[in-house]
Amino acid sequence: MPSALLSLGPFYTIVLVFSCAAFYFAARRVYIDYKIRKTGGVRARVIATNPLWGLPFFVKAGYFQSNNRFLEFFQSLYAPESPNCVEISLTGASRWLITQEPEHIKTVLTTKFKEYGKGPAFHESWGPFLGDGIFNVDGQLWSDSRALLRPIFVRERVRDIEIFDKWTNALISKLPSSGQTVDVSALFYRMTLDVTTDFLLGHGVNSLENPTHEFAQAFHEVQKVQMILTIMAPFKHFIPKHSYFSGIRVLNRFIDPFVARTLALDPEELDKLSKSDRDSTLLHNIARYTRDPKMIRDHLMSVLLAGRDTTAATLSWAIYELANYPAVYGKLRNEVLATVGTSRAPTYDDLKSMTYLTHTMHEVLRLYPAVPFNIRAALQDTSLPPAEPGQPPIAVLKGDAVIYSAIAMQRRPELYPEISDKFANPATFSPDRWNHWTPKPWQYLPFNGGPRICVGQNFAMTEMAFTLVRLLQKYDRLEYRGDWKAQIYKAEIIGAPGHGVPVALFEAAYGDDA
Repeated sequence: MPSALLSLGPFYTIVLVFSCAAFYFAARRVYIDYKIRKTGGVRARVIATNPLWGLPFFVKAGYFQSNNRFLEFFQSLYAPESPNCVEISLTGASRWLITQEPEHIKTVLTTKFKEYGKGPAFHESWGPFLGDGIFNVDGQLWSDSRALLRPIFVRERVRDIEIFDKWTNALISKLPSSGQTVDVSALFYRMTLDVTTDFLLGHGVNSLENPTHEFAQAFHEVQKVQMILTIMAPFKHFIPKHSYFSGIRVLNRFIDPFVARTLALDPEELDKLSKSDRDSTLLHNIARYTRDPKMIRDHLMSVLLAGRDTTAATLSWAIYELANYPAVYGKLRNEVLATVGTSRAPTYDDLKSMTYLTHTMHEVLRLYPAVPFNIRAALQDTSLPPAEPGQPPIAVLKGDAVIYSAIAMQRRPELYPEISDKFANPATFSPDRWNHWTPKPWQYLPFNGGPRICVGQNFAMTEMAFTLVRLLQKYDRLEYRGDWKAQIYKAEIIGAPGHGVPVALFEAAYGDDA
């Protein structure tokens, strides 16, 4: 057969190959259209169903991601005739449906929860990093993981507050003299790594003392490459992974000794430690239920991912916005001083009682949800609600992926009330809007929703509130030391300020000289 093709000459061979490819992709589309019609559904607006149009899409996506403009790329996909959902396929087989529609997100996360999951492709891609942790599994494995982790996070433990106080004090000790410039975002990432490892293992990595700690650097590199592998999924085999696997080895080298020491504990001693309000760690609690070191490692890595970067990014965005709104900073500080004074560490009850502090954090998470993009795979033939009332549903076939964006959805102006004295432009930072407004269901998802809603949201909110209170007690003014409007949204797995947050903090004067 090859010799017969070559005898035709190069021109005819090329024409024949391209004709066969065109026929394959055309036939593939006809077959998928047939399967879609059988479900009673329709396609979303199609961007591509073959490599000729699909390749430029992925090249553009990779370019925008590498230049920290992926949100801009995501929002550019929608057109007036199909404003909130589009689809693309590289081979004409598996489809990616990309949406910013609240009803679609609700369907995926709760209404048809059992019909969507992480899926085998996601599990394979993220397996080296998260293994069989809670964010990378479905079905009974996921249910067991959640049942294991949830009780640890719902308790309001004395030790948690002590951890927050210890590492917030360490953070403040690293801030320069009053009025000096510092990238507070970098310090937040180091602090939250110390908080999370202390919570997980009973021992922080002391990242605040050692900013070049190999664990912190490896953790960042693994996340960066993992995001690229996810966005460029069809081409993952062509993406260099040396730094990715090297970073994972560093992470494992750090965690494995803690796991080994815990598994070496006497069962009675382990049980006693896990029930202690002050001495127990997440590692102790997990080791009570499984003796598999890989399973323990996977759970620890999942919680580390969720606990470190999400909190650090949200604190960074909070300071970024507060530095541009001195009136909001002043109002927030007045509430803090009225509640806990200038030096007392806040309790759980103190933090819950500060309404304006809660509104401020909600507003930060409205503009900058920590996980900007997420993905679910169809575990069976299913559907999404129609783009317009009265139309057929959008068909989703088994193996198709639905990519949804909380940040794109939460920035859609048509989902908000009209601008007024009580409701500022939704594109701007305004905690006061929460005095008169509550988001409609499924239009505000800072911690996802449905059965997979974040088990650690209370822990995260408490850590962020505690940190802000301690900063507000000591500093009465913020000043941004950079081009505030030039800030970019850097979306890796977590969305963070791409230029850091360079600020000057001015220490308040107390006592007789105040």
